[in-house]
Order: sequence, then structure tokens, then C-alpha cells
Amino acid sequence: MSMRRSVLSLAALVGVVALAALPAAGAGGRFVDDDSSSHEPAIEAIAAEGITRGCAPDRYCPDDPVTRGQMAAFLNRALGLPAAVESSGFVDTAGTFFDDIERLKAAAITRGCAPDRYCTDQSVTRGQMAAFLNRALGLPAATSPSGFTDTAGTFFDDIERLRAAGITVGCAPTLYCPDRAVTRAEMATFLMRALDLEPIVPEPSDCTLFPADDYWNTPVTGAPVHPSSDAWVATIGAGSTLLPDFGSGEWPPGSGAPIGIPFVEVNAATPKIDVVYTAYGDESDPGPMPIPLDAPIEGGPAATGDRHVIALDRESCMLYELFDAAPIGGAWHAASGAVYDLTSSDLRPDGWTSADAAGMPILPGLVTYDDVASGSIDHAIRFTAPVTRDEYVWPARHQAGSSSSPSVPPMGQRFRLRADVDISGYSTHARVILEAMQEYGIVLADNGSSWFVSGAPDARWDNDVLREIKNVPGSAFEAVDLSGWIVDPDSGRAAP
Repeated sequence: MSMRRSVLSLAALVGVVALAALPAAGAGGRFVDDDSSSHEPAIEAIAAEGITRGCAPDRYCPDDPVTRGQMAAFLNRALGLPAAVESSGFVDTAGTFFDDIERLKAAAITRGCAPDRYCTDQSVTRGQMAAFLNRALGLPAATSPSGFTDTAGTFFDDIERLRAAGITVGCAPTLYCPDRAVTRAEMATFLMRALDLEPIVPEPSDCTLFPADDYWNTPVTGAPVHPSSDAWVATIGAGSTLLPDFGSGEWPPGSGAPIGIPFVEVNAATPKIDVVYTAYGDESDPGPMPIPLDAPIEGGPAATGDRHVIALDRESCMLYELFDAAPIGGAWHAASGAVYDLTSSDLRPDGWTSADAAGMPILPGLVTYDDVASGSIDHAIRFTAPVTRDEYVWPARHQAGSSSSPSVPPMGQRFRLRADVDISGYSTHARVILEAMQEYGIVLADNGSSWFVSGAPDARWDNDVLREIKNVPGSAFEAVDLSGWIVDPDSGRAAP
């Protein structure tokens, strides 16, 4: 049964809207870009009511500001406003939101931004949003002050009514931030409270990055040290230090290049795009693949490096990865690509590359902020070395080495941070990463700089904390021998 109230009943009921905290969001639901947002239950609630259709079939764009045109559509869908019987007189509303704006003006919910203009594409401020909702719902006057110290001005009464009705709790204990733009995620929560909708917590996905007994997910604390450990560490650089090749922001600044290897989440609604291979098509999985043409590219759109593009579908538990990829003419053009069934440990055909030099998947070896914030990383971590041998070891399937010397490590070789290395003095997030290196180790997956550790970019990273791990030298690592763990040479399943 629909939880939407009529406009009349809203006016009577809105004074008792609860301020209960939203349930925690989880990976899942109809949109793939809101899984880390506390507003996801509200987004799901207004989507279930038909109030939002998202910004794309599988995306909500939670961090984008709400435009005045979108605000009109949100309110019209929420309240079912009657059609306008005469023109609003606005001269700037032709387009997608014309009818919504006309209905909003007829209902006296908007007066426009000027006598003959609505300013459709302008962002809605939190103060303006209070006025929209107050006019739409006919909120009762506040009987006690909100305590906000920053609301004197045009929208003071609207904000006071919104606070008294429990629709807002402010942006801080004593602040409302009336001049700040409202994001689409925040608008979902405002509307959910205003309409007295039940929050919808999507069922979390049970998809994991490969089975629990897969190579990536198996601790190596009990594995023996490899006889070539000292030589391999020396070749990579005993005196060189770890370097986190991921973080927040862009590098170089202003380049549009995120720091790290990004990935995008997709689902069944994501259109499948053709893939044209330019180099290793005979060792690649065919398209089409559900990778949006605007998916983030490693290094940014103008990158000249590896240009990895990665898409994760938790619904079908599939992973899609491309190397040297670019969107051209409505298709992805890439040097190579691979598709993985994340419920299986089956390896790629022997000798095949992937989107990575070692013929292995990239995503399960990335450090992500969510992993670190949870307090533990439960998988091995990808890293690079400047020189690799022209051989590979299980579970790698491909080599890209330039040396046949036994003192040079092969692709796929696993290392671990020695147990006697004291990491107690590191900041919490840095320590979580180093603990994973001691328990699960690091995997040599590509040629690159010495001890460069791979991760996903995220605005929440503290780059100063990440730089702490640069204090760890290569000499703190040892190579491990996992040859006795192989159950089947064509499977990544590990049996310690």
C-alpha cells in the first residue's frame, strides 16, 4: 500500500514527523551510486513512490545539487498537483520540466525567481527548499524557536516551520546553512520525512569478490618463506619504500585525474556497450559489457597511462575490466579486457592476459576506503615492480617480463610484510593497510614503480595518513611459497 499522504492530510500530520535516525545503507537497491550514502533508504523510499526516476536508469546522482526544475518535478510527483488552467507567464521554462513548473505556479508553491522567470537550471538552496516545502504543505507555525543561529532573513519563518515539523535537523546542531545548495540525496530525506514515508533499506548484496577460499581471500601468515625471497626483495628494492598509488583529489592538481584505479558499480539496468579490441583481442573476453561510456578512467579522460576501466555488477556478481580503454563512437576501444564470474575461482586460459599484465583481475586487489574504514582488509593487495621475470606463477596466467634471471620475481608472486615489523605507531587507517599486508600479503600484478600499492580513489582518503606507509622499506617484506596450496592449476582456489 502506498505510504504517500494527500496534501490535506500532510498539513495535519506533518507536525508529528519523527526525527528517527535512518537505518544504515547497504550495497544494493535500484541505484548503484548511493550504496555508501546514509540517504539511501530515503532515496529508495521516494523511488518506490515514483517521486524520482534517478538521473539515469541505474543512477541517482546523490551528490549533484537539485535544480529548480528538478524541484518542481519532485514536488509535482509527490503531491499529484492539478494541471494549470492558465499560463504561469514564465519565459524561461520550455523543456523537460515545463508542465511541472506550470503546476507548481498554479498551486502557488512558487513565485519564480523574477516576475517572468523561474530560473529552471539554478540550484535550489536550503532556504529556498524550506519555502517550497512550506508553501506545498501548509506547515503550522513554530511554537518554539529552532535554535538555528544562521537563519535571519527571507526564509526565517519557512525554516522555523520546517524544523518544528521535524523535516530538518539542520546541517549542524545550531546551523541550518540556508545558502548552501541542496543535494539530491538530502532532498530525498527531506521529502521522505515530509511525506511520512517509510525508509526502505535495500537487501545487501551477498556478492563477494570471489569465494572465501580463493587465492585473493586466503591469509598467508602460515605460508613458508620462498627460497628466493632475499634476491627478489633486493631486485625490487630493499631500500625503496612502499608508496600508496591512490588517495583523494587529483594528480597533478587540476588535471581531472583521480589518484588510483577507479571503478563504477552497475546493475541489470545498465546498457551493454560494444567493445572493440585494438591489441589483444585473441586473449580477451568479447563484449558487449555493461560499462557506461562515462565510466571513470584511470588517470582521467586524457590519460596516457594504463587507462584501466572497471565495472562491478553486484546483482549478477560479475566483474568487467578493460585495459587502455577509451570511449569512441558509442563503443569502448580497448587493448584487452576480461570478464569474471565472482562466484567462481576458475582462472583465465593459461597464457592469456587480462586487463592486467599478470592475467589476473584488478579489483579484488585494490585498497578501498570502505574496507579500511570497516577496520580490516580481508584480501591480498595488488602492487607493481620495475622489472619482472619472463615467467609467471599460480594463479597468474601471463607474463610481461624482460628478464630471465632467477633473481627477478615472476608475475603473480605473493609477498607479505614480516610479522616482526612493528606497526603499532601508525595511524588507524595506515595500520589497517599494513595489517592486511602482514595477514594477506601483496601480489605482483604489473610492471611499474617499486612497491607501488594499488587502491581506488576516494574523496574521503586522508593523503597525509596514507603517506605514513612510505616509511615501510622493501626490506620489511618476504616472498612466500604458495606452490603447495594449489588444488587445481586452472583454479584460484587455495588450500593452505
